Amino acid sequence: MSVSPGTSSGNRVVITGVGSITNLGHDAASTWAAMREGRSGITLLDGDEFARHAGQWDVRIGGQIRGWDPVTAGVCDSREVRRTDRFSLLGLGAADEAIRHSGLDLSKLDPERRGVIVGSGIGGIKTIEDGMWVLIERGPERISPFTVPRLMANAAAGNISIKYNLRGPASTHATACASSGHAIGDAMHVLRRGEADVMIAGGAEAACSALCIGSFMTMRALSTRNEDPSRASRPFDRDRDGFVLAEGAAMFVLETEAHARSRGATIYAELVGTANSSDASHITAPDAQGSGAARSMRWALRDAGLNPEQIEYVNAHGTSTPLGDKAEVAAVRGVFGSHAIGSGRDRLMMSSTKSMHGHCLGASGAVELIACIHAVRDGIIPPTINLENPDQEFEGLDLVPTHARERRVRYAMNNTFGFGGHNVTLVVGRFEG
Repeated sequence: MSVSPGTSSGNRVVITGVGSITNLGHDAASTWAAMREGRSGITLLDGDEFARHAGQWDVRIGGQIRGWDPVTAGVCDSREVRRTDRFSLLGLGAADEAIRHSGLDLSKLDPERRGVIVGSGIGGIKTIEDGMWVLIERGPERISPFTVPRLMANAAAGNISIKYNLRGPASTHATACASSGHAIGDAMHVLRRGEADVMIAGGAEAACSALCIGSFMTMRALSTRNEDPSRASRPFDRDRDGFVLAEGAAMFVLETEAHARSRGATIYAELVGTANSSDASHITAPDAQGSGAARSMRWALRDAGLNPEQIEYVNAHGTSTPLGDKAEVAAVRGVFGSHAIGSGRDRLMMSSTKSMHGHCLGASGAVELIACIHAVRDGIIPPTINLENPDQEFEGLDLVPTHARERRVRYAMNNTFGFGGHNVTLVVGRFEG
């Protein structure tokens, strides 16, 4: 291709700040450390809502975040906590870290040249559940007047924009598990077009709730390996039996290269390409051949001006469902061909960090972009843990089982796919000015 990487249209877009709160750690550094070390954040679920129908839960495991307090963390005061759903609080916490990490002094920037786009597949589901119990048990007059502003899917983006006076482009994506991928890709386009200098983008989800667990459970989408939580999420393994639901948030400071250079910012990586597509086939099941996912990957490569052989690492959507993993492998084989299959030293490496932190639904793409950024920066590929018996259908692929691998990476790809047939691909590269 004749197009230079990252310059297919408009401004170059760089990443200058990273923040996250996950079941692996309460900040981006500890989350990455756990990914690198192959540690699991999956445990038995706790919470009063799971005691209401004790003995009826076929699924009793999840990726809950424990020990994080937004007041202690300095995200907000106790009054704001009562008015804000957990997913928004997680998003605020991750955004706060990303902004601090970037070194931005927002007081010196034009507020109309900075914005925010956040993805959340479920939004304030816990607020909806709690409100329904109040309605049933105490009547409509006892429903909190803060119910609507708590449950809105756009509440995280709204709260972040208010706290940091972000008056530029602002929106929310709610495309199931592809939500944060869409949000980051959209923010990238805003910066490319010159509509802003700085964008806060990412995803937030807090769906380890009774209704969500129960709903996915009755779909038979979740793992029932309750006796061994840390080994329940096993993407690409022949014994996989479903995904593990998790909560989490990750946010990034994205800037135009010119703006980042003008303030002497540390640039951690460059977003060089993005694309999205639709399966247009089924509301929940992926296209069996992965054709929609393949289109997303091919178009992202075209947008980045790269050939398939230039991608060294793919962070797979890799949920640990029998159909989903199979469809993604088919797509990767179709896009990367011999680069993905065989025994060559430089062949494509692909892993799923969901094996460690579970499936954060709408926040998954953002959380997993952390792995891509660090693979590029640190030359370390995070593993697919619990991959003890690779599915024979995936023979020939390097799925980085069990342990991290050292390898110099210039370009990494991040895939997120969601119910509704949504597919999003991001391509991140080592910044070379």
